Amino acid sequence: MIDFVGKRHWFFLGSAIAVVVAIFALGAFGLRPGIDFSGGTSMTLRFEPQVEQGELRQAMADYGSTDAIIQKSGDDYLMRLKLLSLEEREALLTTLQTEFGGEVTVLDYNTVSPSIATETARQAGLALVFASIAMLLYIAWSFRKMPSPLKWGTCAIVALVHNIVIVAGLFAILGKTRGVEVDALFITGLLTIVGYTINNTVVVFDRVRENRSKGISPDLGITVNCSLVETLVRTVNTSLTTLCVILALLLFGGSTIYYFILVLFVGLLVGTYSSMFIAGPLLVTWEKREWGLVLSRIRAARQTN
Repeated sequence: MIDFVGKRHWFFLGSAIAVVVAIFALGAFGLRPGIDFSGGTSMTLRFEPQVEQGELRQAMADYGSTDAIIQKSGDDYLMRLKLLSLEEREALLTTLQTEFGGEVTVLDYNTVSPSIATETARQAGLALVFASIAMLLYIAWSFRKMPSPLKWGTCAIVALVHNIVIVAGLFAILGKTRGVEVDALFITGLLTIVGYTINNTVVVFDRVRENRSKGISPDLGITVNCSLVETLVRTVNTSLTTLCVILALLLFGGSTIYYFILVLFVGLLVGTYSSMFIAGPLLVTWEKREWGLVLSRIRAARQTN
């Protein structure tokens, strides 16, 4: 039998490194807010005849919008820039038509005022907080007949926060290196990760509860390890089938939803890992109060490497 629990210090070490890097990226770079959170204008434009992205970027810089975000989606361009009035939008379109000597068609147009963007950001943060609290209370109630049910819920939430921090850290790095912005779809992706991770964690915890009632072993570590092995095939199969769909969307879904799908892809990978190798082993460590043992093994592993 694979000894997942016995190797938990390796899993904790890998997660600790990833979380530290993510926190550093968030602290140093921060997340780059899109128009949903900072206000602004987004437009999807089609040019006849076609223009190159570099030429369009230069035309926008000449117009004075040096901070415009331009993404190509097939034959169209998705542009994000500061808040424009209707008159400013028409002036911009006229300038582009004159510059490229063709027709410019607006396929999609959206504006968000700064006040609405601030409210959206606040509501998004509250949604994540309330979702986490609700999950904690739900798991504590579901496993209320187990010793220390709040520990079970807390371990699940720690695994959940672990996932969110890593995904957010990745997008902080992408924001710094590639100018990637976070928007309402980013929050939607995080909430999807919350639900998926908790679902996987509850499946594992439920098997732990069943095995404890069967009296497999008085040792919680052995019980959790047996439960992880028993649910491994189910977790891998479920994750792989989901990730195949996500990967197809990532490759062929287009640039408009690319980063939303990327949130889901990375979040599902990390969520599958944490629900198997973080939540359960963390519960064992907490119940046995083996923090010192785990930390000593982590230090030994670092010295070995």
